[in-house]
Amino acid sequence: MNHAPGISIITGAYNESVTIIDNVHSLLSLNYHKFELVVVNDGSSDDTLDKLIKEFKLEETKYIFETVVPSAPIRGIYRSTDMAYKNLVVIDKFNGGGKADALNAGLNIAKYDYFLNIDVDCVLDFDTLLIMMDVVLNEKKRCIGVGATLRMSNSSFVNRGTMENVGVPKKLLVRFQELEYIRSFVLGKMAWSYLNAVPNISGGLGLFDKEIVLKIGGYDKNSLGEDMDLVFRMVGYMQETNQPYCVRSVPRTLCWTEGPETLKILVRQRIRWSRGLFQILKKNKKVFLNPKYGRMGFIIFPYNLFFEFLSPFVEFIGIFVLIYSYFYDPIAFMNILYLIIAVISFYIGLSFSAVFLDRKVFNYYKNGFVTLGISAMALLEPFIYHPIIVYCSLKGYYDELTGKKKKWGVMTRKGFNKTN
Repeated sequence: MNHAPGISIITGAYNESVTIIDNVHSLLSLNYHKFELVVVNDGSSDDTLDKLIKEFKLEETKYIFETVVPSAPIRGIYRSTDMAYKNLVVIDKFNGGGKADALNAGLNIAKYDYFLNIDVDCVLDFDTLLIMMDVVLNEKKRCIGVGATLRMSNSSFVNRGTMENVGVPKKLLVRFQELEYIRSFVLGKMAWSYLNAVPNISGGLGLFDKEIVLKIGGYDKNSLGEDMDLVFRMVGYMQETNQPYCVRSVPRTLCWTEGPETLKILVRQRIRWSRGLFQILKKNKKVFLNPKYGRMGFIIFPYNLFFEFLSPFVEFIGIFVLIYSYFYDPIAFMNILYLIIAVISFYIGLSFSAVFLDRKVFNYYKNGFVTLGISAMALLEPFIYHPIIVYCSLKGYYDELTGKKKKWGVMTRKGFNKTN
């Protein structure tokens, strides 16, 4: 791997004072022969930049670069006077209204052919860059994007940005998210990867071919689902230009992210995600069943339309159909009830399979009772957590249809549990 391409790690930071130092230390300690870390301070109103300057001995410097993709104006670029942090670049810019604008600023500065997009609150596996680049180098087709499994960092123990001990989330809401992530990444994303039809790469962790991203104009700062939007546009570009490509997902957990611990923040996050999905489907409707777009037209788009976008409507309407049949058609009521039980049973079985497969292969939770506890969330999820997600989806669609002002909102950081 000593001759593998260099990687630019790009992360945006907006009011991340609580975790910024731990995270930068974590990213700087990754195992790879050639990489740079580009931290974009996106107009923070707290002391995020001051902490970075003090901790890493930063000084403002002159930096020549070409603005290939648009972003809010840059106020200054900082480099460290300490050679231990020679691969750290900090960009201070005016707030651009969202993560996409910060990433675009980083893309203009990034010097390597591949870049890793991560959320600043994430802690990465020591070998993340090696594992993801290994996927790129071993593909026969041009690999334009690689994702990996994410899970919750809440209740885990971190020492100077390094994951010391993976802990099970203590709060019920975060446990539901942990189960959701394991099921989605370990089973779902791997199946899509096998078909070369990965529908999206999480904004929390993704490795991308910078040349292709720049050719499509970088991230769309008007999209509330900028990660999924990027993959859609990259795949569309490759199909339109008749270039063989692949998008892959790694089943191993390489990233731990802090999940929302309050219902208010979770709802706000999921409403934004559902609005992002709605925007992407509207913008790319020409792709639907269009032979020109191959798998994206016949697999990815239909899946997102029927199983992601429309399913909340089906579930919501189903409640009223169930109530109506209870009073007016007992036979139909029993048939619908049997169908619901079958679907929920399949849902629970799938969740148990994902958790125990994750335990068998990777064994992040050393205690079997902990694994069982996470699996048990599958019994409660259809009745507690899933209705919340359905509500968020419908609320997001309504907000998008009525033209409600788009905003990201603030994710309150609790920070990590630290070992002595």
